[in-house]
Amino acid sequence: AALVESGGGSVQAGGSLRLSCVISGYFLHGYSDYCLGWVRQAPGSEREGVAIIAHDDTMTYADSVKGRFSISQDSAKNTLYLQMSNLKPEDSGMYYCAARFIEEGPCDSDDVLENIGLFHAWGQGTQVTVAS
Repeated sequence: AALVESGGGSVQAGGSLRLSCVISGYFLHGYSDYCLGWVRQAPGSEREGVAIIAHDDTMTYADSVKGRFSISQDSAKNTLYLQMSNLKPEDSGMYYCAARFIEEGPCDSDDVLENIGLFHAWGQGTQVTVAS
């Protein structure tokens, strides 16, 4: 089982990138619910939740990216996306794809955004660098 990110790179401020995460080996629809998300880590900083999407497409965003980032999922392809627009230098960092699986009840996307330790599985990350 693995989460594999791609799509990172270097862009100028104001530019756009689209990150992808292929989720393999996990039968997502066998769970009561799940949350998929993107977490980033800038050099010298702790990891922070960026965007979360639940099975029912409920989405939650960090305040710093609202209106600029959009999370989506393609269930048929087991793929998670993060469309990033109007990128700023402070968006630079390693971006990780992560998943939380729920046996009973719903996944609280707000809770997961604030408590990324709740994720059960992580990818290796893809680097995003935004130049000013």
